[in-house]
Amino acid sequence: MEYNAKYITEDIKLSCYEDRFFKSDIMFEHHMLIWFISGETKVVQAEGTYLFNKGDIFLIPRNQLATIINYPKDGLPHKTVVMHLTADWLCNYYDKVGVKPQTVVSAQIRHYNNHPLLESCLQSLIPYFEMTELPPNIAHLKITEAVSILRSIDPDIDSMLANFEEPGKIDLAGYMEKNFMFNMPLERFGYLTGRSLTTFKRDFRKIFDTTPQRWLTQKRLELAHYQFVEKKKKPVDVCYEVGFENLSHFSFAFKKHFGYAPTELLASGS
Repeated sequence: MEYNAKYITEDIKLSCYEDRFFKSDIMFEHHMLIWFISGETKVVQAEGTYLFNKGDIFLIPRNQLATIINYPKDGLPHKTVVMHLTADWLCNYYDKVGVKPQTVVSAQIRHYNNHPLLESCLQSLIPYFEMTELPPNIAHLKITEAVSILRSIDPDIDSMLANFEEPGKIDLAGYMEKNFMFNMPLERFGYLTGRSLTTFKRDFRKIFDTTPQRWLTQKRLELAHYQFVEKKKKPVDVCYEVGFENLSHFSFAFKKHFGYAPTELLASGS
């Protein structure tokens, strides 16, 4: 995989993947505003799968688990402009405009395709990536412009951007049943459920009567089996969407668990 990134600051970058695809299971520490220049991205979250292409503009909220799969397309690399909206920056911004912290209403991905003001704002960043000396404070001004546009076109955006709460202790069983397909370190699962790693493991065993690693592997393989039987998906797609890192390990684990390989299951048609 050949990856290149150019930065205006650490919060604004031009990202480019030249190879066949790139896959990552991540938790978004910051809100991310993304404009697609070329390529394709599949974002798999607990509530659904999203597909983004050239020209799309979308905002991914922070503290969300997702599987990201980036593909080049039509002979062009996967290229995006990415703007991080950090909690510190947003806290200062909302303090200055007199908006108090809010309780989040919805933490789902938001789409802003074909909006001329927002596209113009993000497109105007392109020349800055080629400059060695930048105008003072340009990143702050551009992020301010983007957030101002978002607030003017999305009446509910403050409920997301002006929410600065960290995850509290929540129902562990419900959260894990919803998010088991994301290949996150256990420390991340603990953080997102409001627990230390030690408390997470202890509570997990009380609820599921097994270790997190064994439970996660079984749940991912069961989901893979369902995807093969009901959705007729290809092994290479299912492998990454259910939380495995490579196809050979996935196929080995699947056959060990079920007694037959994914290709055999698909060939049987059952």
